[in-house]
Amino acid sequence: MTLEVIRNMLGWCTLINFGILLLWFVMMVPARGVVHGIHGKMFRLAPEQMDEIHYRLMAQFKMLVIVFCLVPYLALRIVG
Repeated sequence: MTLEVIRNMLGWCTLINFGILLLWFVMMVPARGVVHGIHGKMFRLAPEQMDEIHYRLMAQFKMLVIVFCLVPYLALRIVG
């Protein structure tokens, strides 16, 4: 594998993962009540707890994408 192939893979990986994050957000906005209903019954969580959990998971997912996809991609772009 050449550096160009790895750089392209990391670029696509970053775009796909941010697309998943955007889809997660877009799906949570209109379907919030349904998600609260399902997960609230399964795990006995209050809606406030569900909001906190989803917000925390989205933030962690975003940080992982930045650290493991975006930063290496940018480093390879700078190096060459």
